[in-house]
Amino acid sequence: MLLEKINNPGDLKKLKEQELPELAREIRQRIIEVVSQTGGHLASSLGAVELIIALHYCLDAPMDKIIFDVGHQAYAHKILTGRNKDFLSLRQYQGISGFPSKDESIYDVFTTGHSSEAVSLALGLAVAKELLPKERQFKVAAVIGDGSLSGGLCFEGLNNAGHLKKDMLVILNTNELSIAPNVGALSTYLNKFISLPIYNRFKDSLESFVQSRMPKGSHLIKLANKFEEGLKGLFVPGILFEELGFRYFGPLDGHDLAKLVPTLKNILNIKGPRFLHLVTIKGKGYEPSQNQPVRFHGTGPFEITTGKALTNTKDSPKTYTEAFSAKLTALAKENKKIIAITAAMPEGTGLDKFRDLYPERFFDVGIAEGHAVCFASGLAQAGLKPVIAVYSTFLQRAYDQIIENAALQNLSVIFALDRAGIVGEDGPTHQGIFDISFLRTIPNLVMMAPKDAFELEAMLEFAINIDKPVAIRYPRSNCPLASLAVSPLEIGKAEILKEGDDFAIIALGSMVYPAFEAIAILEKEGLCPTLINSRFVKPLDINLFKAISSKTKLIFTVEEGILNGGFGSALNEVIDKPLIKIGLPPEFIPHGSRDILLDKYGLTAKGIAQKIKLCLKST
Repeated sequence: MLLEKINNPGDLKKLKEQELPELAREIRQRIIEVVSQTGGHLASSLGAVELIIALHYCLDAPMDKIIFDVGHQAYAHKILTGRNKDFLSLRQYQGISGFPSKDESIYDVFTTGHSSEAVSLALGLAVAKELLPKERQFKVAAVIGDGSLSGGLCFEGLNNAGHLKKDMLVILNTNELSIAPNVGALSTYLNKFISLPIYNRFKDSLESFVQSRMPKGSHLIKLANKFEEGLKGLFVPGILFEELGFRYFGPLDGHDLAKLVPTLKNILNIKGPRFLHLVTIKGKGYEPSQNQPVRFHGTGPFEITTGKALTNTKDSPKTYTEAFSAKLTALAKENKKIIAITAAMPEGTGLDKFRDLYPERFFDVGIAEGHAVCFASGLAQAGLKPVIAVYSTFLQRAYDQIIENAALQNLSVIFALDRAGIVGEDGPTHQGIFDISFLRTIPNLVMMAPKDAFELEAMLEFAINIDKPVAIRYPRSNCPLASLAVSPLEIGKAEILKEGDDFAIIALGSMVYPAFEAIAILEKEGLCPTLINSRFVKPLDINLFKAISSKTKLIFTVEEGILNGGFGSALNEVIDKPLIKIGLPPEFIPHGSRDILLDKYGLTAKGIAQKIKLCLKST
């Protein structure tokens, strides 16, 4: 096998160009075999295999820099850069990350996981290159997907890169079928022609000749530029990128290595900002993934022969996402003012059910969280009830809009924060651990966290019926099998679940049931604590917490979020007595299964009980 001979990009360059398609087939097989066992981003990575082979074949990494936008398409990159032997540990605790990670390999320039950033990062490197000594010169390539173009940051980078005219290559990998007819003989010929060194030398010489002999602003200079622009505009759907200041090449078949490699070699030798447009098939090489690219975008383990998921979900408890989805669609049936908004994640957030039932009230705004909040604020100003379902980690991208457009206006925008807390295998870029800290300081905003599915449903209905911005955070997990009663919600009111005399535990959201189970462990040792479900991060039940503080010597807080500035810190601001805070440390949480990470950081019943016992002994 060719793949067995490759430990780094240098080994790849030893292959003949005609051997590369066979290597692509072997890499695809390796990706399918591993992801079928570990889960991961399959369809995106299968679609980018030839592109990544061509990049490493034509560039000299790690001296040359390749920046992947998001990075969920980079499995072939990992395999070609010395990580094939360990690839079976993909997304496993202490194994290989599912995204590029600068701490994992010198070939990963940045740790990435969010969209639309690659162009700006690449531009920074391209500018830095000109300021560095000549012996440190390198080429820069940014790989973006068509989804990245829905993010404003990507266009900010493109606009600035076109203006600065620095040497860099942006590769746009699209897989929309509407682009496919453009991938034909004429387009291939045109791109081959305009990427040839002789053409570009002629073009540069012609421009110099005309400019040296014609006065500035001459109509002939303008006419020459318009002629080339018009010629390319007839055949090339990239005039937008030309207007932004890039030399545009494409669209090109992103799976045809015989054309891709020579074209890429030519383009890399052209000066200035260049834009290569490729068309690929998402999930290519594996029929189930190719037929269902959305399902296999991010998948759990599956059976290779059929593509069927290996996990049996029929008898599993419902997830928080499923509980949210069912309740929102039920509320929308009665309330025609409810609008659902997602930033390119209808399936992940559970809004696909709402989309299918109420398509006229569903909006997918693309990977544009800031726009989603502004858009929702406009809807709310007109009297509607917009609900934005978004992963906690991605809401960070809209912080300014939450403050300026929703909270400052005191508008009834509802933020359903899925994947709040430890997400698991997707790692540090996706862990939703910061939302409590960055949201609780915002005036007007109400923030809640449910302990189970029933409380999530009650909180969603409560949020729709109050005229304030509201955030509801809930984890990526199954809902606990409810054994604790749900009392009616009142804004800023906590509930006492158990009364005791020894000390108090104030738990938030996903940590209520583990804290309840921890009490059962502590009671076996003769301890009898009070347990409070805070329900609200803000406003807090100040009267209750002050009353508890006056009656007990020790108060423990438990939260699934970063402790710095988190829920425990909020309580510290209103209670004079020192608190013992249990939660996540001020660090980026690595990838690994949710159960392993909760155990590692002591956020299980056993871990909470152990921390409390150690603290009681020391005091």
